[in-house]
Amino acid sequence: MSAALIDWTVVIAYFAATIWLGNRLGRGQQNLEDYFLAGRRTPWFAASLSIVGTETSTLTFVGVPAIAYTGNLGFLQVAAGYMIGRLAVAWWLVPAYFEGRINTAYELLDHRFGERVRRFSSGVFLISRVLADGVRLFATALVLQALLPMPLPVAILLVTGVTLYYTMRGGLRAVIWNDAVQLVVYVGGAALAAWILVRGLPGGWGGVLPELQAAGKLTVLDFGWSWVRPYTFWAGIIGGAVLTMATHGTDQMFVQRLLACRSASDARKAVVTSGVLVFAQMALFLLIGSMLFAHYEAFPPAIPFESADQVFPRFIATELPVGLGGLVIAAVFAAAMSTLSSSMSSLASASTFDFQRELNRTDEAALRASRILTAVWAVALAGVAVLARAWGSVLEAGLTITSITFGPVLGVFGLAVANRQIGETGVLAAMGAGLVSAAGAHLFTPLAWTWLTPLGAAVTLGIGGILSDPAPIDRSES
Repeated sequence: MSAALIDWTVVIAYFAATIWLGNRLGRGQQNLEDYFLAGRRTPWFAASLSIVGTETSTLTFVGVPAIAYTGNLGFLQVAAGYMIGRLAVAWWLVPAYFEGRINTAYELLDHRFGERVRRFSSGVFLISRVLADGVRLFATALVLQALLPMPLPVAILLVTGVTLYYTMRGGLRAVIWNDAVQLVVYVGGAALAAWILVRGLPGGWGGVLPELQAAGKLTVLDFGWSWVRPYTFWAGIIGGAVLTMATHGTDQMFVQRLLACRSASDARKAVVTSGVLVFAQMALFLLIGSMLFAHYEAFPPAIPFESADQVFPRFIATELPVGLGGLVIAAVFAAAMSTLSSSMSSLASASTFDFQRELNRTDEAALRASRILTAVWAVALAGVAVLARAWGSVLEAGLTITSITFGPVLGVFGLAVANRQIGETGVLAAMGAGLVSAAGAHLFTPLAWTWLTPLGAAVTLGIGGILSDPAPIDRSES
């Protein structure tokens, strides 16, 4: 049996298991709460694994090792900021989400500022999420092109089709539990590749450690102050924390998992634990990048790399033993599908709850319509993936889109939690100013992407504060 056939057998078996699990978990769905919120009965550990699985896409597989391959371990400063941001979400925003029985993050803004603010914020989420995750889907297709002989459109269609099937059939329950399984698969696949990589290095890890230290590949902390370098200590801690507060606190893709938990206490456990897991995971992928640097210094590639994003996929395709490559390819699929399924579900839920005035949440017709919306968003994601080939570094393209759009949304949530008295028009003006500021800074200045979210949030909070009445609103009267 050829190596390619073995790889395809492993991948097809993985697809079959994923589809089976989605079908099984989809049984008993009766209403939109079952479909979009898993009946609000999700254990906190499953929600935590799903959060990590969702945010760790193929961009992590491709982009994070590439950062260490060309640089060092400085991205861990951003990962540390991610942990701090989750603590803020757990104690600042989670209690607000469990004050009532809401279905999306943006319902909180409706209760506080009005329907136009809710829809505008949800619209920003829809646009930014489909763009960012379309880039992630494109990254997956690039990797699969390197690992299996298939054209780019076929790779996009394959991943999208399988993911759409189990997402439509199983709803959020299938998404969450598949995310948990997929997290184990792709972290295990990465760890397997790392083990093989270390074994192949001259002298093992101990043999190349002095070389990596001399080349600065193991440097973590950079206390220099710079507005244009994204991986300094201050940019990582502040930018990473604010970005995570924006994504995990206001992005429906992550808030959906918190709302699916049984209580605010469980939601807090889920989001805090996810921070620890993500930090450990980033450390693993960065160390893989450093070891890849040592590997290709010792064994130069026959064909030079066009970009650092090709380094890890090339190693998987050419260096792993027969059979093990299929496991790692399945891990790449797992990383892609965990993010893609979450994106489809959250896009459909925001479209359903935030843009339909009269919605019978127990109506079977509404459930069917929501499944159709899931398919529509799947097509949109695939379309963006086809267009994303000219957008540069896949990791930073995805992070930059999110950094520009979610800062202003975080600023509005800050105004809501601070209970500022401000009308719909004032809130929308503040958000618009935040978006223009962040986008303008990205387009016309060299400001690093890690500062874009703090900039958008600060401008929104500042203008919102100026336009608001300093006297807080009594929530009991609103």
